[in-house]
Amino acid sequence: MRTQLGMPTSTPLSLPLSLRVPLADRAFISVLDLFKPGIGPSSSHTVGPLRAAAAFVGGMPDLTRVATIECTLYGSLGSTGVGHGTPDAVLAGLAGHRAETVTRDDVEAARNAADAGALALDGRHSIVLALDWLRFAPRELKERHPNAMTLIARDAAGAEVAHETYYSIGGGFVERDGDIVVPGAGAVVPHRFDSADELLVLCRDTGLTIAGIARENEAAVRAHAETDAALDALWAAMSACIDAGLTNTGILPGGLRVPRRAAAMAERLRGIQAAAERDCTQEWLQAYAIAVNEENAAGGRVVTAPTNGAAGIIPAVLRYALDILPAHELPEGGEAEAVRQFLLVAGVVGALIKSNASISGAEAGCQGEVGSAASMAAAGFAHLLGGSTAQVENAAEIAMEHSLGLTCDPVAGLVQMPCIERNAIGAGKAVAAARIAMHGDGTHLISLDTVIRTMRQTGEDMSRKYKETSEGGLAVNYVEC
Repeated sequence: MRTQLGMPTSTPLSLPLSLRVPLADRAFISVLDLFKPGIGPSSSHTVGPLRAAAAFVGGMPDLTRVATIECTLYGSLGSTGVGHGTPDAVLAGLAGHRAETVTRDDVEAARNAADAGALALDGRHSIVLALDWLRFAPRELKERHPNAMTLIARDAAGAEVAHETYYSIGGGFVERDGDIVVPGAGAVVPHRFDSADELLVLCRDTGLTIAGIARENEAAVRAHAETDAALDALWAAMSACIDAGLTNTGILPGGLRVPRRAAAMAERLRGIQAAAERDCTQEWLQAYAIAVNEENAAGGRVVTAPTNGAAGIIPAVLRYALDILPAHELPEGGEAEAVRQFLLVAGVVGALIKSNASISGAEAGCQGEVGSAASMAAAGFAHLLGGSTAQVENAAEIAMEHSLGLTCDPVAGLVQMPCIERNAIGAGKAVAAARIAMHGDGTHLISLDTVIRTMRQTGEDMSRKYKETSEGGLAVNYVEC
């Protein structure tokens, strides 16, 4: 018998999974784990469920036994899944699409096939989904993470063929019920650190920058040339997303009828520049961030950085940095190397945040998404400005410190209000944090480790209604007409 929608059946979330794993047992988080191509509008509600559904069908040895599939979306996935495109993402994953290559057309085709009664699992075995194949359970919380989903495959007689529960833990990362963390698992890297303080000591002892530490650690996973090529591809995707957002016009999907603004902003800024009226670099920074998040809200291709809801901040700050920094101030290797070093430094900060707190809005609120992205971008920008390791760490700390308590309360469950403008503000915060840090010598009272720990504690104290459920804040005070 189905559980009545809205009735809790398990213990509410206590601590994020990462906080229950001893530091010494955590695996290395690569920059390519944090930055991943995908589609909008959400890394945890779109990319993660797609990956989970693809893994589910990919893990069944005999798809021909499957007659139908059922899915239950728990917690935050159940609360805002419709607005975040979760049902369609699950269908695309069941159809065998991959987050790295799936397009909006692929997602639409999977939805149309399901509606027509002939969804092809993994693209090769057709099934018919019942009208009630999908159940939303926003009040049922799994202890491991609030973004949980269960998939059940049944044969023609109704017997279970497969049954799995997955957790979309933020940034497109997915875990499965029953998975355990194995001590010492993952790549063995030459420079192991579990905190920003340990990282600063490593930089001092080795004489390497944060980018240098990151590059040598990445070399334990793949060749330098392969890492460089992957970083170049990520920037190409980020840059293409900015350009698309600065061109596309119209109304964003979802029912709120939010108009795209980035293209009009860009046209206006070009006119101001042509007339030499004033410096527009700060406004271009905002336009870049808005452009990316409008593309994300429309279900376009973005790079999770470290989440989709905050995907505009890092590309905007990086494009801004390339706009304003003269060529002679860039690292040896020019613009391409500047991009790589920015992403490497940002990735290190993101890994520290993910390991010691959370990048999931469903766990930590928007401080875990926009706050994390602003902190990462501030570090990358300070590095390109020639900052010392202490100044880079200070920049990351400032940006996160002034994101503490930021709630995730998307109106109508859509990644539009306040999310799009919040990325523009977050990008400005990152630039301001880096500039402030560069005026000091890196000495400061509150460390990055302290502010990350505070962010984690604030997320634990934050009411569930402010953590990507659309049950509080703007989501309930904005009245749709």
